Amino acid sequence: MRSGEFHGLVPAQLDELDRKLVRLLQEDGRRSVTEMAGAVGLSHAAVRQRIQRLLNERVVTIGAMTHPQTHGYAQSALVGVRVDHRVHEVSDAISAIDEVYYLVTTTGHYDLMAELMATDNEHLLDLVMSIRAIPGVTETETISFVDTVKWIYRPDFATRGTP
Repeated sequence: MRSGEFHGLVPAQLDELDRKLVRLLQEDGRRSVTEMAGAVGLSHAAVRQRIQRLLNERVVTIGAMTHPQTHGYAQSALVGVRVDHRVHEVSDAISAIDEVYYLVTTTGHYDLMAELMATDNEHLLDLVMSIRAIPGVTETETISFVDTVKWIYRPDFATRGTP
């Protein structure tokens, strides 16, 4: 899956074995089912079945994570976007921009927040101007990233508010 479909996700009903399997996959998504079975004390077939359920329920997605700088993207930025009443139309248009890798709707000053990557400052300006040109966009603010201090895509399970 090149881009995630996150609409409609709900908290998963996972037991401790499911959580252990997810953590193992977060550490190394290429880990063999046999190795995971040994680590959690289940049969190969049981682990394969649980992993398939985790995939089907969209608890996990297995893929390769790349680093933008290794692909020639030297500049990343966060763009706050204010929109008139056309939030869905604008979010669809921004989602269609290949360099946008993260887009969320918000309830703050901006209606949308987009993270994007650019090859250089000129490319970044072109991308921001293309966002500004989308019908319904009323304002943007761009915050360029200077240095990546922490980048993690393997959160642990929330313990607050869970039974």
